[in-house]
Amino acid sequence: MKYFVVYISCIQTALHSALAYRLNFILSLLITLGSNLLFPLVTVLIYNMGASFPGWSFGEVLLLQSIFALSNGLSGVLFSGVLWATMQHVREGSFEVVLLKPSSPLFFLIVTNFDVSNLGLLAGGLGLFVISLNLVVIPSILAVLSFIILFPAGFAVMAGVNLMMAATSFKWVGNSRIPEIFESFTNFGKYPLSIFPNVIRGLVSFVVPVGVIAYYPASALLGDIEPSVLLLILPCILFLCFGIITYRHMVKLYEGVGG
Repeated sequence: MKYFVVYISCIQTALHSALAYRLNFILSLLITLGSNLLFPLVTVLIYNMGASFPGWSFGEVLLLQSIFALSNGLSGVLFSGVLWATMQHVREGSFEVVLLKPSSPLFFLIVTNFDVSNLGLLAGGLGLFVISLNLVVIPSILAVLSFIILFPAGFAVMAGVNLMMAATSFKWVGNSRIPEIFESFTNFGKYPLSIFPNVIRGLVSFVVPVGVIAYYPASALLGDIEPSVLLLILPCILFLCFGIITYRHMVKLYEGVGG
């Protein structure tokens, strides 16, 4: 309960700080929303021109991409700030300040780097999700329950990878290109995996399971998966646990300014 109260207080502080400059806050939300929702616009153009993703209707693809935006936005709000804050602290040699705080360094960085700029993406993803639900048919309650199980798994992947990327900062200071590489890789999660070869499908389902971010939750909600697919939550949980363990271990290897 103590940690929960601290977290809520830090969220309120982040929101109040952002709202101190309202125009900047609104513009940052709009820019983040616009830059991340261009792909659904491309999907609209593709289907309006008569093309399509094989086996997927327009509403189904929009549902998949809205789930991707939701997961990406939620991860960005809660965890992306940890990555950039860790990089900055290590480069400037100020991570000692974090270590002196009466809490876990990871918890401190999570609660003090609540990223309000990604709230625009989260709101946009939610809006798209509501719109797409009106364009598809949800077959059963079981499909909804499968979605509820798989969606947090995709978020766990995003969180785990963010923590692993942040952990590399303690030994690899010039690592700012790693997030760009991972962002490029997650682009596979914006498409139906059925359009890719089996090698790619296996890679993004089990090795780096970005397919669980959107494809499998969307397929579950549409009632188009086998029950065995729910086992994909296991590598996702392992990703998150490995990210936490790696970050906590690398904190112990911190050597001062410049890593």
